[in-house]
Amino acid sequence: MKEIKAIIQTPVLEKVLRALRAMKGLPGCTVSHVRGYQRSDGVSDEGLLESAERTKLEIVVQDVDANKVVQAIAKNAHTGSPGDGKIFVIACLDALQIRTGERGEAVL
Repeated sequence: MKEIKAIIQTPVLEKVLRALRAMKGLPGCTVSHVRGYQRSDGVSDEGLLESAERTKLEIVVQDVDANKVVQAIAKNAHTGSPGDGKIFVIACLDALQIRTGERGEAVL
């Protein structure tokens, strides 16, 4: 399993979610509104930008689906402007369905 975390601009959220919902077999997605900051290229700590509002998506998928999910997010979150965001792919070692006690990919 892979966990995909994406930090995207909030205005593209609905477009990204529509693309994810169109993909068969995906389990769902957690959406959080977050704030963060970034350092300007080549600028010291004095150049920290004010915090900006972004949206974070978190989704756990089977390994075979990870690349297509990353590509769907990247394609639909792209505006060409600075601050379009980042996508992180992390190995997910296990999962537990609290209600049923199921573990692993069966949870998805």
